[in-house]
Amino acid sequence: MPQSDANVGNRTLGATRPMPGASPKSSSKNPGPATSKPAPDCPLCPRLKAFRDDWRGRKPDWFNSPVPAFGPVNARLLVVGLAPGLQGANRTGRPFTGDYAGDLLYGTLSQFGFSRGNYQADPNDGLELVDARIANAVSCVPPENKPVPAEINTCRQFLSAIIAEMPRLAAIVTLGRIAHDSTVVALGQRRAAVPFAHGAAANIGKLRLFTSYHCSRYNTNTGVLTPTMFTAVFAAVRAHLDA
Repeated sequence: MPQSDANVGNRTLGATRPMPGASPKSSSKNPGPATSKPAPDCPLCPRLKAFRDDWRGRKPDWFNSPVPAFGPVNARLLVVGLAPGLQGANRTGRPFTGDYAGDLLYGTLSQFGFSRGNYQADPNDGLELVDARIANAVSCVPPENKPVPAEINTCRQFLSAIIAEMPRLAAIVTLGRIAHDSTVVALGQRRAAVPFAHGAAANIGKLRLFTSYHCSRYNTNTGVLTPTMFTAVFAAVRAHLDA
């Protein structure tokens, strides 16, 4: 699997879809005003709704709803993951909270000054993000952690709205291929124009897009992603924002 793409990092692509402060178009499945927060009982993806409903019956004390973005709207950094984990964000209601991926992500954010407080895998731990925000390409937990293309496409309207409502947004980190590709499309580019490659970076309009493998336990256990590789991505982000 490719580790970098220097050519991408040297190109600047013009964005044609929602840049910070813009008003993204509504999806044909949701003709109302664009919003970054799906309804708690969002019906747009029948398979995901059925999965949520099933888990509401099994675990009524879990969040079991579309998980909203976490962090200040005026942040300059947006981190985009895949989707809520079943026993992570789907249980707790906060992105990357309650599973291994959160341990690595929040630890790394803290290392580079993007958080305040101690992450304790609990949405009531008092953790605050500093100049950073976290969202997912798909807002609801998918069966086997695998959203299908129609669900990714349908949920992109919420990712587009999240991007558009951040007036100071300067950098995006995408975690994994699905998050990367959906973000690229949300920014008005063809996937082929900004291919996924860990460690790559590209300019899209006024934004700098950084790419990483997802910080899942599977990727770290198999060596696809090491803490050093992950840290390097956020070191590049910090250097970009501090330049």
